[in-house]
Amino acid sequence: MLGLIGIVVIFAMVFGGYLAAGGKIGIILKSLPFEMMMIGGAAVGAFLIGNDMGAVKHTAKDIGKVFKGPQWKPADYRDLLCLLFELIRLAKSSPVAIEEHIEAPADSSIFSKYPKILKDKEAINLICDTLRSASMNYDDPHQVEEVLEKRIDANLHHALHGSHALQTVADGLPALGIVAAVLGVIKTMASIDQPPEVLGKMIGGALVGTFLGVFLAYGLVAPFAGKVKAVVEEDAHFYQLIREVLVANLYDHAANICIEVGRQNTPSHYRPDFDELEEALKALRQEAA
Repeated sequence: MLGLIGIVVIFAMVFGGYLAAGGKIGIILKSLPFEMMMIGGAAVGAFLIGNDMGAVKHTAKDIGKVFKGPQWKPADYRDLLCLLFELIRLAKSSPVAIEEHIEAPADSSIFSKYPKILKDKEAINLICDTLRSASMNYDDPHQVEEVLEKRIDANLHHALHGSHALQTVADGLPALGIVAAVLGVIKTMASIDQPPEVLGKMIGGALVGTFLGVFLAYGLVAPFAGKVKAVVEEDAHFYQLIREVLVANLYDHAANICIEVGRQNTPSHYRPDFDELEEALKALRQEAA
């Protein structure tokens, strides 16, 4: 919703200010289809040249994040801590029993309580792979933490590709606007024998290209790229929380201590209250009793 409001504000302020200053919208509307064809078409073509089909689909999907915001909400962080608590407690009490859950999480009675987390393959793989490594005696906390850090960084780098691609397009749009404007000037020079009022409209139409390139770059595409980057980085906290809790478990802390370590390392705007989390964990203990 906030993204839509921002777009409305941009158009209202730019074109509203232009009209309020006495500008004539007709010349912009007349030139807009042709200028958009040149600038937008060239931008799309350059985007396709610079990216493979996977990156194109990834970027198109990422545009939705501008309006949807982060995937993970505060309730999801609480659910993640509850999930990890159940898994760690079971792993400590019965190392054999944990295997059926981490080998087939889709069929696990524990994972099935948290369907949104279960749908995220990367989160599930991080959890299961780390717990599986611990069961194989690959339990050096420092090594595991380094492996998880590299894995999370690699996933973040991949997730940011859409933002980088959009920013590249934004950087090129002003230059493409100049290209369109130059073509408009060439067209005008071919009609130099026309009266001044005709030439004035043609020059104005040519300048629409410069305006459109700058407007699209800094008014729309660059803010989209920045928002996508912010959302991706926000969602990365979810996977970092998994790392914090599972590494704490490798130091052989009690399950509730591991969860508190994770809670303390959760960003403040996502961090569940201590009492709220304690009530959720208490309910899990009673359910297991």
